[in-house]
Amino acid sequence: MAERNLEFDRIIDRKNTNSLKYDFAGKRGKPENILPLWVADMDFQVSSYIQDALLRQAEHGIYGYSEAGDGYFQALHDWMKKQHNWEVEEEWLIKTPGIVFALAMAVKAFTREGDAVLIQKPVYYPFDEVIRDNGRRVIDNTLVQGEDGVYRMDTADFEEKIVKEHVRLFFLCNPHNPVGRVWSAEELEEIGEICCRHKVLVISDEIHEDFVFRGKHTVFANLKEKYRDRTITCTSPSKTFNIAGLQVSNIFISNPEIRRLFQKQISAAGYSQLNAAGLAACEAAYRYGAEWHQGVLRYIRQNIAYIHDFVDQNLPGVTMYESEGTYLVWLDFRSGRLSERELEELIVKKAGLWLDRGSMFGRSGSGFQRINAACPRSVLREAMEKLQAAWMAVGKANKGECWD
Repeated sequence: MAERNLEFDRIIDRKNTNSLKYDFAGKRGKPENILPLWVADMDFQVSSYIQDALLRQAEHGIYGYSEAGDGYFQALHDWMKKQHNWEVEEEWLIKTPGIVFALAMAVKAFTREGDAVLIQKPVYYPFDEVIRDNGRRVIDNTLVQGEDGVYRMDTADFEEKIVKEHVRLFFLCNPHNPVGRVWSAEELEEIGEICCRHKVLVISDEIHEDFVFRGKHTVFANLKEKYRDRTITCTSPSKTFNIAGLQVSNIFISNPEIRRLFQKQISAAGYSQLNAAGLAACEAAYRYGAEWHQGVLRYIRQNIAYIHDFVDQNLPGVTMYESEGTYLVWLDFRSGRLSERELEELIVKKAGLWLDRGSMFGRSGSGFQRINAACPRSVLREAMEKLQAAWMAVGKANKGECWD
């Protein structure tokens, strides 16, 4: 049986399907006819092997309590070994309905109210939420931009804040959302040594590990045994295979005591088995989805190149940061010297686009916008042309000419 869903140019109408991306603009304060390129899901049909697995389950007609069989872990093991040269063991695995849920469980299991948790803004905004909402303190080791525009970790500040704030828990985003960095082994080792030196537990969110366009994804826990012993590695097929709505994540913890405490917190939350559809989809994805994944990877790489060229040629003053990984593009509009309100008005009201405003990811994201490149090229072209018209109009109104 061959993969059938490789036509990524095909536009699929997602309206009236209870799609968070398309059907809830009004309820979220946006115009109903807005073009959405915000939340991180794709506008592509999933692998036909996933569809077939779900259809077989639906046709069976009984959806009782389910658990993963031997084939589930084997598919997961083989994918991690082939794609990331990482040999996982079954006893390390704890399944959760999502990575954000796992982050919250880690906060509750390994810190107390008032404790400090370290993150690196601008970063995926639920990091901040699960820390604050559980009564912990957010400590920000802000990423810095070099003269080449590349974001890097400030390791001196990283260690200083760990010591000063008595940090025991660090959320690593690898690859990084939204700035698109794929951290090198050398960068990861530098922070790994600091974390080991100060006995900091690392929660490594590697959900975007299968979207790398430059460099190579390095599994943090796979660098050194001493890192593995202090790491909770969070993975999921949801971004790779566009199945976020099926709520399935695979969390790997090699340290038995850390795994026990993490599992205890999940049990305290009242959660046990994954949903049956998520189990079936995950196994099918990792077992049969490689051709689809390679196809979508190529297509998104071309989409990102398209955005890069468009920005260079048609959006004077706007900077696109190189997307080493993820399908999320980070655009810098600070040259326009617009307030957050003015920039949001330009994007939403003038361009008619729903993007993610950079300030969601922290103060250091102010003046930026995050755009989702995982859509048909024609949709992306429409979005960029809308953005161009709005940007140039505002530039002319404010300065009598285009942006410098």
